[in-house]
Amino acid sequence: MKFQLVFLLMTQLAFLSSAPQLKGDEGMFLFNDLPAKALQDRYGFDASEKWANHLRLSSVRFNSGGSGSFISSNGLVLTNHHVASDTLHKLSTPERNLIDHGYLATSIEQELKAPDLELNQLVSIEDVTGRVEQAVDAKATPAESAKQRRAIIANIEKESLDATGYRSDVVTLFGGAKYHLYRYKKYTDVRLVWAPETEAAFFGGDADNFEYPRYNLDATIMRVYEDGKPAQLKNFLKWSAEPLKSGELVFVSGNPGRTQRIFTVAALKYLRDSRIPYLLDYLRRKEILMQQFSLEGKEASRRARDELFGIQNSRKAYTGMLAGLQNPLTLQDKQSREETLLAALAKHPTDSNLAEAWPEIAAIQDEKAGMLGKSVSFRSSLFGYALQIVLLGQEDQKPNEQRLRGYTDAARDSLLQSLLSTAPVYDDLEQVKLADELSRFIETWGADHPLVVQVLAGKSPRERAAELVNGTKLGTVAERKKLVDGGNEAISGSTDPMIVLALAVEKEYRRLRSENERIAESERQAYAQVSQAVTVIEGTGGYPDATFTLRLAFGEVKGYVEDGKKISATTDFAGAYQHALAHAGQQDFDLPKSWLSAEKKVNLKTQLNFVCTADIIGGNSGSPVVNRDGELVGLIFDGNIQSLTSDYLYSDQQARAVSVAGVGIIEALRAIYNANDLADQIGK
Repeated sequence: MKFQLVFLLMTQLAFLSSAPQLKGDEGMFLFNDLPAKALQDRYGFDASEKWANHLRLSSVRFNSGGSGSFISSNGLVLTNHHVASDTLHKLSTPERNLIDHGYLATSIEQELKAPDLELNQLVSIEDVTGRVEQAVDAKATPAESAKQRRAIIANIEKESLDATGYRSDVVTLFGGAKYHLYRYKKYTDVRLVWAPETEAAFFGGDADNFEYPRYNLDATIMRVYEDGKPAQLKNFLKWSAEPLKSGELVFVSGNPGRTQRIFTVAALKYLRDSRIPYLLDYLRRKEILMQQFSLEGKEASRRARDELFGIQNSRKAYTGMLAGLQNPLTLQDKQSREETLLAALAKHPTDSNLAEAWPEIAAIQDEKAGMLGKSVSFRSSLFGYALQIVLLGQEDQKPNEQRLRGYTDAARDSLLQSLLSTAPVYDDLEQVKLADELSRFIETWGADHPLVVQVLAGKSPRERAAELVNGTKLGTVAERKKLVDGGNEAISGSTDPMIVLALAVEKEYRRLRSENERIAESERQAYAQVSQAVTVIEGTGGYPDATFTLRLAFGEVKGYVEDGKKISATTDFAGAYQHALAHAGQQDFDLPKSWLSAEKKVNLKTQLNFVCTADIIGGNSGSPVVNRDGELVGLIFDGNIQSLTSDYLYSDQQARAVSVAGVGIIEALRAIYNANDLADQIGK
C-alpha cells in the first residue's frame, strides 16, 4: 500500500460515497461525523466523544504518504516499514543499508533524524462551507470559479495559521458540497528508533503482495522530538496484550488516500479505457528502467530499491483495479443503480435539472483523456527542485490569495521542509531518470515541437540529461537555500542549467496546470450536483470520498472463503517458519538471520498477521487498529487481492484489510531483536 497506493476487488457495489445505503462494514467516516447509530445498532458500541477524540489525537499522518500512531508518552510513533522506507532509504549509505539490514537504536543518542519527514496530528475540524460558497460567484466560468475558490481557501488557511500556529488545510468533501478546515500540529523532528530487515517486513515479496495468508513484520518505530528532546505526549495508544478473536470488533484510524466512489459510469469507463491503461504503461516502463539501472551493481541496486518497490507495488495494484473494471458485471451494476437514481430524480420537477451533471461529467472525461501525458515536470529530484524554486520565486511576488496551491503562506513551511531536505541525491540515478523523461517528452509532444527543440538544445535525451545533471549545483542544500533566499532576482539571473530549463518550461507548466484546474473545477461543480441529487432521492448520511485526511473505519476480525477453501483470519510465527521452509530457494522467502537464530526463543503460537472487514485503501498503510477500549491491537499494512477495487467500490464478501498483530510486534521486539528497553516504553 505504498506510493499513494491505489488500493483495495468487488462483487458488491456501493453506489456513491455520499449515499446512506451502506453495505456491510463500508465507510471511511469523518471524525466529526461518526456513524454512532450504526455502531450501536450493529455492534452495541458507544462511540463516545472522549473515545473518538483520544483516538484522533493519537493518530498521525506522514507527509511521505501513509499513517501512524503515537504509542508512548515519550514520543514513540508506530508505522509500516514500507511507509518508513522513504526515510530508511534517505538515511542509508553504501556502508549502512538500513532497508536490507534494519536498525535498532539502543540509546536516545543513536536515534537517526529523518531529513525531511513531517508528521501531522489532527487537532481540530471546522466547517467553512459557507465562507467558501459565499466567495464564489455562481455565474462565474469554471476558470474564474477556480481562482475565486483558491483565493478564499488561501485566506482561510492563512487566517487560521496566523491565529493558531497550526498547519491549516481546507479540505473539499462530497464532490465540493462541503469544505472543512483541518488544523494540524506538525512534528518535523522525527527520528528512527527501530526497523526490521526487509526480509521480515516484506517476507514473500511480490509473490505474496496483496495475498493472504501473510507472515510479515511490516512495522517500524520512530520518535517525535520537540526542542531537541523526545516529545511528551498526553494522547497515545495503550497496547493490548490479548490475541484477537474471530468476530471481534476493531477500528482503523488513518488517512486513506483518494477514492472515486462518487464516480459516474462515464468516469469509471474513463478509468478503465484511458487513465489506468496509461498509468500501467508508464509504470511498466519505469519498472524496466529501474531494474536495468539496478543491474549495474550492488550500490546501484540499493539506490533504486525504494523507488522500484513503489513502482512494482503500484503496478500490481492498478492491474487489480483494472481487472475489476474490465469485469462487465461491475459497470452493469453501476449502470443499473445510476439509471434508477436518474429515473427517480425525473419525478422531482424542482430538482430534475440536477440530472444535467451526468452528461457534463461524461464530456469532461474526454477532456481529461486529451490531457493524459501532457506534462513538463520531468519527474526527477533535481529538476523538481528547480521547478519548485522558480515557481516559489514567482509566487512570492503575488498576494497570498493569488498564489498557486502549495505556494501560499500556509503551505510555505511544509514546502521548504521538502525543498531544503538533506536527503542524498544520486547523480547517476538522476541522469537515467531524466533521460527517460526527456525521451517520453519527445514521444508525447513530437520531436519538432518548438518547446521540445528548446529543451533538448540540439542534443539527444541522454546527452542533454548528462549535461543538465553534471552542470547543476542543486544537489546541495546550500545552493537551493541561496536561490530561495535570493528570491526572484537571484533565480531569474541564475545560470544553473537546471534553473534555466525550469524557467524555459515555466509558462507551459502554468498553462497545463491552469487547464487541469479548470477541468477539475468543472468536474467538482458537476459532482456537487450529483451529491445533491443523491441527497434528494436517498436522504442524508454516509461519508465523503477519501482525501488523505483522517478517517475512522470499522469491521470485524473475520476469515473468508476462496476457491472453496476457508482462509483463517489470523496467522502466527509458526506459520512464518513453515512458509519459509515450503518456499525454500524461492526469491524473497528467506527469513532474516535474526529470525532463524531466535526460532527457539519465539513463542510460535503468537499471532503475527490478521485480516478484518474494515474499509481501507492506500494511505491507510501504517494506520493503528484498535479494539473497543481504544487499545492498539494491530497495524494495517495491506489488503488482499479481492480488495483491489476499493478505490471505487466496497465489498466485505472476500475483500479484507491485512494487519500486523500488536502482540506479534511485541514478541518480535523481545524474542528476535532483543529490544526489551524499547518494548518496555510502548503503551506507557
